[in-house]
Amino acid sequence: MSTPYRDLALNGLWKNNPGLVQLLGLCPLLGVSNSTVNALGLGLATMLVLTCSNLAVSLVRGVVNTAVRLPAFVMIIAALTTCIELLMQAFTYELYQILGIFIPLITTNCVILGRADGFAAKNRPLTAAFDGLMMGLGFCLVLVVLGATRELFGTGALLANMDLLLGSLAEDWQITLVHDYKGFLLAILPPGAFIVLGLLIALKNRIDHSLAERARAAQPAAPAVNRRVRVTGVIE
Repeated sequence: MSTPYRDLALNGLWKNNPGLVQLLGLCPLLGVSNSTVNALGLGLATMLVLTCSNLAVSLVRGVVNTAVRLPAFVMIIAALTTCIELLMQAFTYELYQILGIFIPLITTNCVILGRADGFAAKNRPLTAAFDGLMMGLGFCLVLVVLGATRELFGTGALLANMDLLLGSLAEDWQITLVHDYKGFLLAILPPGAFIVLGLLIALKNRIDHSLAERARAAQPAAPAVNRRVRVTGVIE
């Protein structure tokens, strides 16, 4: 992978992560992340729309008039979101019903429109598509970690109801880590989403600070420079 693509991957997954750094798309991030299956379903849908919209915007960037650029981008995103919505209705209807309004709201997700206007409209199709994939993957990973954490503390189990997304293959994927767990209601309510997201942001900032400290410590010390002082005048 060449350096530009490596930088795009690092930005999307870590340095400029939409959920932890840019803090964009927080409505779906906090609204449906009370379980792993919900988070993964919405995360994959967002990633597909983001990748395809970046590719489409990059392909038409040379023929779209500046005056109608944003409406054209919104129409592209809305068309792709409708396609994803119809696919979910056909193959994962129960999960589609659970996610509800958050699927159509992908159209207005700030992450997608921001990358379309700020990056895809200025770069080649392959680069734009890769940027969309990495940004979408970063957003999806944050959603899944958030959903898994809230599900664990809220129900004492992980990967429940994964068959809603993956079919009969995932019927037995549920892992019960705490038996006879009474549940922690705050974790699966909206305030729990804010708390867990804040902890994830704090953890990322702590890791970044530690990496910066190590990088500074690994740098060789600057050699001492001898300076000559010239004294002029008459000394009696």
